[in-house]
Amino acid sequence: MSHKELHRSNRVGWLRAAVLGANDGIVSTASLIIGFAAASTTQENILLAGVAGAMSMAAGEYVSVSSQSDTENADLALEKKSLEYEFAFELDELSRIYEDRGLEPALAAEVAQQLMAHDALGAHARDEIGISENVNARPVQAALYSAGAFTLGAALPLLVVWLNSGKYLISSVAILSLVFLAFLGGIAARTGGASITIGASRVACLGALAMALTAGVGSLFGVTA
Repeated sequence: MSHKELHRSNRVGWLRAAVLGANDGIVSTASLIIGFAAASTTQENILLAGVAGAMSMAAGEYVSVSSQSDTENADLALEKKSLEYEFAFELDELSRIYEDRGLEPALAAEVAQQLMAHDALGAHARDEIGISENVNARPVQAALYSAGAFTLGAALPLLVVWLNSGKYLISSVAILSLVFLAFLGGIAARTGGASITIGASRVACLGALAMALTAGVGSLFGVTA
C-alpha cells in the first residue's frame, strides 16, 4: 500500500517571513496608533506615525536574514577549506555523527563515505552544521514576502484610523486588529500544518498584550504632557 506524505517544512523560509511581516504590520502599526491616540494626538499625526513605522519592516527583515545568510556562508567556507585539507578527519567526524544517531560503526563509516563521495560539503552542511535547503536563509525572498505581508498588515489598522477618527478610535483599532491577527494566525497555522485554534489564539493574545502596554505608555505621556 503506497501513500504520499505532504511535508510543509519547505515552506519555512517564506512562511516565516510572511507571518512575521503580516503580524508585525498589524501589531506594530496598531500599537503605534493606539499609543498615539491614547496620548491625544491628532488623526494626521497618528496616520503619519503608522505609515513611518510600516516602512521600516522590510529593511529590518532583510538585514536580519542577511546576517543569518552571512553566518551560514562563513561556516560553509570554513567547512569547504577543512574538507580540502583534512578530508580524513572530516570523514571520521561525519561517521561519528551517524554513530551518535544510532548506526553501527561500520555502517556509519560506509554511509559517511558514500555521502561524501556524492556531495561532501552538502553532507557536512546538513548533518554537522545543520544547514538544509528547506530552512537556509534567503534574504531577498524573505524581504519580498515580509514587505508585502507587512504592507498588507499595516494597511488594515491604518484604514480603520482613516475611516474612524472619533472617540471609538482606540477600541475600533484594537478589536479589528485582534480579529485580523487571529485570522492571519489561523491561516499561517493552516499553511504550516499546525493547529488553527492554537495559532490564532496565540497571536491574538500576544497582540492584545502589546497594544495594552503601548496604550498604557501613550496614556502616561498624554497625562504628563
